[in-house]
Amino acid sequence: MTSTCSHLDQIVPVAPEATGECPECVAAGGTWVHLRACLECGHVGCCDSSPSRHATAHFHATAHPVMRSLEPGEHWGYCFPEELLIPGREMPAAAG
Repeated sequence: MTSTCSHLDQIVPVAPEATGECPECVAAGGTWVHLRACLECGHVGCCDSSPSRHATAHFHATAHPVMRSLEPGEHWGYCFPEELLIPGREMPAAAG
């Protein structure tokens, strides 16, 4: 495990595709605990405490390495390949 994420250059200004819900859980009639957003494409998925773990599934399907919490008051990201918590990571503003 490294102390600095080497994938931060893959973050682009993108807004989360959804707010307040996990679209895949909604489509399947499931539930979620917390939401995470991909910092490369904006995909929103549920956390690993949720039954379907859609945020991790998105990483495995796309290899997009960094996500962030979408929970109010939480300002952190996570790098999947390096298994690294990134304090203070904010979702960039949507490209205009």
